[in-house]
Amino acid sequence: MPRMIDVIRSSGANSNVMQTAARGALSVPPHEMLEILVYLATQTKIFAERARLTLAGWDETSSRKAAADPRTPKEVLAYLVAPGNLRPTLLPALLENPSVSENSLAELAAAASRYMLETLVKSPRINQSRTILSALSSNANLNPTQSAAVAEKLGSFEPPAASEPQSAPAPPVSAPAERAEPEVPNQAATPETADGVPEEVVTAYLAEHATEISADASKPFQPIGGAQEDLTSSPTPHPEPVPAEAVASSTANSAAAAPRRAPTKKVYLSAEEQRGSALQKISKLDIKGRIQLAMKGNKEERSLLIRDGTKVVALAVLESPKITDGEVEKFATQKNVLEAVLRGISMKRRFIKQYAILRNLTSNPRTPIDVSLGLIKNLLIQDLRNLTGNKEVSDTVRKLATRMFRQKLEVNGKE
Repeated sequence: MPRMIDVIRSSGANSNVMQTAARGALSVPPHEMLEILVYLATQTKIFAERARLTLAGWDETSSRKAAADPRTPKEVLAYLVAPGNLRPTLLPALLENPSVSENSLAELAAAASRYMLETLVKSPRINQSRTILSALSSNANLNPTQSAAVAEKLGSFEPPAASEPQSAPAPPVSAPAERAEPEVPNQAATPETADGVPEEVVTAYLAEHATEISADASKPFQPIGGAQEDLTSSPTPHPEPVPAEAVASSTANSAAAAPRRAPTKKVYLSAEEQRGSALQKISKLDIKGRIQLAMKGNKEERSLLIRDGTKVVALAVLESPKITDGEVEKFATQKNVLEAVLRGISMKRRFIKQYAILRNLTSNPRTPIDVSLGLIKNLLIQDLRNLTGNKEVSDTVRKLATRMFRQKLEVNGKE
């Protein structure tokens, strides 16, 4: 007698059976039910959404058993380890499972959250794979210590003479940083430390993202949603060596450029003039200048750079030691930012433990669907109710919100 998964694959099951399968309610062993759900979630259109919702709430014990079993079908393991589907509690089992492909782990390593990085960095399997370590080295959530450790392990895979010019992370980063940074010696020490942004923080970010910075080096400032018209609204003059002045604070900038005008003009600019001035300044900066400004600049500059179409610049705003929870709360509502920004907010413990930020992310139609689905369970009952009626978010998000809302109503005895 053929297994039910084989019947479904060969289109031999009727619509009622398929609907029952998508709800996870077939009378088959748990491991086969999991295989069926993954097939429906990845290979069908009509039942995919329902199957994904069922998988999101699937029994953790049987999920962990499947994650640890080398006999689990590769398609199921690939689904469980995918960054958008992974449950943190399954991570140790998946890492040790030899049937989980190296490519799947590399994809996970590149996008893993800070909660997962500690486990990944210590994993013997990851430390023995050059492919996975290379992917891990590009992860924006690595702290400087982890980044240095990964770079050191990567270096051990290559002969010293051959690898130094191209792949070793440390030399390529210091070289560009020093080449492109007459600005740091000129303006750094006093204003940066006064503003509480140590130069090491910026240097570490530049080092971690050296590859992306090099690839996007020629990309100009192009804000998502288009704010270029504001550039002409306030013709504030700026000195020619822009990167140096731009990274400094507005007051230091004007004082250095035009001492006789600074005291009167700069202090009393209207909000629109300040915005125009910031846009003019940003538009003249190269990618490294924008990254430095994202981390060292003021609130107005951060509000513009978070909309930068170049991902590595926009994400640098979230790494700024000066950013406030209030700013992030506002960013979480914006539709004119990259999806990577909203995902980046969700991956930072400091931000996501603020309920207002969490709520804003789930209500934002721009938030990646896997992020929203993972956050919904944390919403209060009133916000779940609001989300069920939010026509801007996807049907999948609304349906899971409806399901969670009903469950909480039942628990509270208010049905």
